[in-house]
Amino acid sequence: MYIAERTIEVRYAETDQMGVVYHANYIVWLELGRTKLIETIGFRYADMEKVGFVSPVVDLSISYKRPITYGQVALIKTWVEEYNGVRVVYGYDIYNDVGELSVKAYSTHICAKKEGFKPVKMAKYFPEWDEAYKKISKNNK
Repeated sequence: MYIAERTIEVRYAETDQMGVVYHANYIVWLELGRTKLIETIGFRYADMEKVGFVSPVVDLSISYKRPITYGQVALIKTWVEEYNGVRVVYGYDIYNDVGELSVKAYSTHICAKKEGFKPVKMAKYFPEWDEAYKKISKNNK
């Protein structure tokens, strides 16, 4: 299983009155982790959009374990948990700067035509991307 890593320096604006990262900001961090994974295997999500396709989130699960606070550096680890040619489930672990698991998350996406959001098979429109996901997916047998 291939895992991409990305660090985030926690900014003051990302915290709430309790001084911890506001829960919705983790969703932005998941996108940063996902983008890093896609880039490290040689692709760009923006290129998919340029040719009329999108990859919308259809399901999201986040478990908050420990807070991360202003001034810390968070580490996002991202991988492909499952891939079936149309749907991809990304897995994420976010650690605080002492190595403790702070967030465990999964986001499910489909590949779809931008117009109408009709799901499509990745192999038909993005065969190289499809092959790469098959190789790095945790469910690759």
